[in-house]
Amino acid sequence: MGNKTAGQSSDSPSNSGDQFSSIGFIASAIGSAIGLGNLWKFPYIAGKHGGGAFLIVFVICLIFVGMPILLAELSIGRGGRGNASTSYLKLSGSKLWARSGFLSIFASFLIMCFYSVVAGWTLYYTFTSFTGSLYESTNFSEHFSQFTGSYGPIIWQLIALLICLAIIMRGVSSGIERFNKILIPLLAIVLVILMVRSLMLPGALEGAEFFFKPDFSKITGESVLDALGQAFFSLSLGMGAMITFGSYVNKKQSLTAATLAVSGGNILYALIAGLIIFPVTFTYGIEAGQGPGLVFAALPAAFEAMPFGSIFGGLFFGLLAMAALTSAVSLLEVNVAYAISKWKWSRARATYLITFIIFLISIPTSLSMGGILGDYKLWGYNLFDLIDYVASNILLPISGLASTLFAGYVWKYAAEESGLTPLWQRGWIFLLRYITPILVAFVFLYSVGLLNIF
Repeated sequence: MGNKTAGQSSDSPSNSGDQFSSIGFIASAIGSAIGLGNLWKFPYIAGKHGGGAFLIVFVICLIFVGMPILLAELSIGRGGRGNASTSYLKLSGSKLWARSGFLSIFASFLIMCFYSVVAGWTLYYTFTSFTGSLYESTNFSEHFSQFTGSYGPIIWQLIALLICLAIIMRGVSSGIERFNKILIPLLAIVLVILMVRSLMLPGALEGAEFFFKPDFSKITGESVLDALGQAFFSLSLGMGAMITFGSYVNKKQSLTAATLAVSGGNILYALIAGLIIFPVTFTYGIEAGQGPGLVFAALPAAFEAMPFGSIFGGLFFGLLAMAALTSAVSLLEVNVAYAISKWKWSRARATYLITFIIFLISIPTSLSMGGILGDYKLWGYNLFDLIDYVASNILLPISGLASTLFAGYVWKYAAEESGLTPLWQRGWIFLLRYITPILVAFVFLYSVGLLNIF
């Protein structure tokens, strides 16, 4: 540590000669950050914790937690020019730090084992909504239970994985970048169409007021902890994606601009999602806090009651599918990049083998959601929920904390690699050393239920 070999990088990634363009990098990073949870979770917790008041708290948490770690992970990736494990090793010379990077890779692998299942659900609902078969029965809760309890989701999750495989196989610029440069603008267009349609509903103004009107009386300690968690999890931190993507960026790319673009895009996506969800829920009397039940059981009833509802339902589920696939592509690339570097596999071999392994594990994961493994519990969780809990509540916060401490204390060239001006460098390092680690620790303790003091 401290010499050029362990502190600064060359201009070419060691794990791939393929690189993002400037626009492609930002589009891909935004695609990685935008996920399924934002579309139903953020509007709900915002409404629960004071609407516009929670939004203010969330933005503050994003500044002190999300953005510093995002910039740190992008800097580590570009500085180390490797996957999430080798970047740490190259910049520190320590195998201990390399292992902390591997935790994020393992987290992304576990997440793909259940995320691909949900991605398959979104593809199924997109197809059945556009064809109208989704609305042949009005008992949508039963329909969702019957679907998740069958073998059908296995086929749809395989389709989702094959789409990801086809993209990853083409490499960084021809695959991931091209995919995101098409999907992200398309996702934005669908968002706006659905927002306009939702704002034309009878309950639109009431729903928007519920979402945006500040109610500071609802801001509690729990509100702040929820905002901290949302700021952390909504940016794909701790899963190696941003480190991996950072390794594909040249020195001319401003990491600061990318951090601002990804964070701003994340906020905008969540806001528009709220303007889609709340007008619909208020118009049709739906409880917005149902999570997956809201999306796959309650909202179809609203679409069924709308004029041309199958079209708008198809667009909505298509939006979910796009968000799922852009995130899934980045998660798969994290593992493929590691395999290429670790075992010197070709991209084709790494992509095929890892996708196959994920598919095998995702089969019992899917069947635990009401299928033949639905009654099997481990520590009170079915397999789907257990993998989600371990990856999201334990591994991601630990990995995020590691990148924070590494950039703040260990890697002496972190400030230089970030591209910030000297004044902003000092502010960023101060956050990484003294503020952000404490807040991430709160996220971890709250996620695992050890901070139920409010």
